[in-house]
Amino acid sequence: MASSATGDGMSEAQTSEKSKKTKNQVDESELLTVPDGWKEPQFTKDDNPRGLLEESSFATLFPKYREAYLKECWPLVEKALGEAHIKASLDLIEGSMSVCTTKKTFDPYAIVRARDLIKLLARSVPFEQAVRILQDDVACDIIKIGTLVRNRERFVKRRQRLIGPKGSTLKALELLTSCYVMVQGNTVSALGPFNGLKEVRKVVMDTMKNIHPIYNIKVRSET
Repeated sequence: MASSATGDGMSEAQTSEKSKKTKNQVDESELLTVPDGWKEPQFTKDDNPRGLLEESSFATLFPKYREAYLKECWPLVEKALGEAHIKASLDLIEGSMSVCTTKKTFDPYAIVRARDLIKLLARSVPFEQAVRILQDDVACDIIKIGTLVRNRERFVKRRQRLIGPKGSTLKALELLTSCYVMVQGNTVSALGPFNGLKEVRKVVMDTMKNIHPIYNIKVRSET
């Protein structure tokens, strides 16, 4: 009787240890996911009344064919970034865009959003879409696909497969992930919620590995 009690005691201890491990694993996975319906409170000047200690800046180059469009929409870019107290400048001689903080900047993350904005504009994303990156619940992902396939002809075919006939595959991917996706040259630019961006990256990488995007889209639409 005594031995069976000891045996039972050991099994109970092992069971409780296993349940603790499982509980810890669940807790860790929950920390990595954003709960549905969660909205981050807006960062205001009251959260950082003294502003920033140092000036931060970022710059990016843009291709020649984007010059006319950027020149046209630049007043809108300056206005949008001005609301966050970020200074933006366009250099048509060097072919570059730059953003930097000012003495009035209070949000330390605003400069990172501004950096993403000029990166998206340089990669042919229209201003109407790119400006959404300044919102709290929108992020972006610039996926470099140029080096994933060695053979140039094969690369072009797979990139076209991602777009689909008359852009239908890309449109289906956008609808399922709630993201804006732009395929341009050697990069794929995506803009939208975090969960959607993960799905877009997976589909793009699989397509470059010769897995047709329609399989991933079908699985996603069934879940």
